Amino acid sequence: MSPGPARGRTAGPDGTGRRGPARRWQLVRANTDAVPPSTRRFMARARQRRMRAALPWAVVAGVLGLAGLLAWTVLGTGLFGVREVRVVGAKLVTPVEVREAVAVRDDEPLARVDLAAAARRVGALAPVERASVSRDWPGTLVIRVVERTAVAAAPQGEQFAVIDRAGVVFRTVPRAPDGLPLVRVGRPAPDDPGTRAGLAVLAALSPRLRAELVSVDVAGLARITLRLRDDRTVVWGDATRGADKSRVATALLGRKADTIDVSAPDVVTFQ
Repeated sequence: MSPGPARGRTAGPDGTGRRGPARRWQLVRANTDAVPPSTRRFMARARQRRMRAALPWAVVAGVLGLAGLLAWTVLGTGLFGVREVRVVGAKLVTPVEVREAVAVRDDEPLARVDLAAAARRVGALAPVERASVSRDWPGTLVIRVVERTAVAAAPQGEQFAVIDRAGVVFRTVPRAPDGLPLVRVGRPAPDDPGTRAGLAVLAALSPRLRAELVSVDVAGLARITLRLRDDRTVVWGDATRGADKSRVATALLGRKADTIDVSAPDVVTFQ
């Protein structure tokens, strides 16, 4: 038998070597039946493990993306901006004054409004004792105002300064307000000793004395007098022992006397 054609290097006419026919490789996709079942199960479990491992990260990424979109919508756009400023409890101040004090521009993102700062600005209005500011979604700012309560009026030239229990002047009116006693002091103010003394005396009076009272006159810290109806006077002295002085003065209101001196409530004199 003659040998077949030799593969590999052969001699050419010129005596040089040359290569035989080159091998050609071809990738063939194996049928799934060619993969053992155990291998297929292993590969399926591996894919499931990869998916389970990636799922939490995908969920976190989705939540963060949604949170970012929501935050941008609420904080960075006017979609949830201030559309209305609602004022509750204002009588002495007008809603316009309150809105101007809040100083929040239209369409400002509601979530970015500094509620504490807005409340402080409203609370700086003289008739306002305290204020609170809250959000009412989607676009309303609610301002609740508690105004000062007048307890007395202090004559100041031809005007009358209306003061609250702390001595804060929050209104000035041209005539004495009905139903308010007068506290005569030089300069009504929370830090004025005369104002504090006069208000302390006023707070110590019995209902009957208050019904008869016209004014509390503070000529000095130890020279306080009450002026009653029918031109009667109660010499009070200083602001100490207010409950005792009130009790004694009330008991002596039935006496026919123009002046009752309770500055020393243990030794009372009257004229």
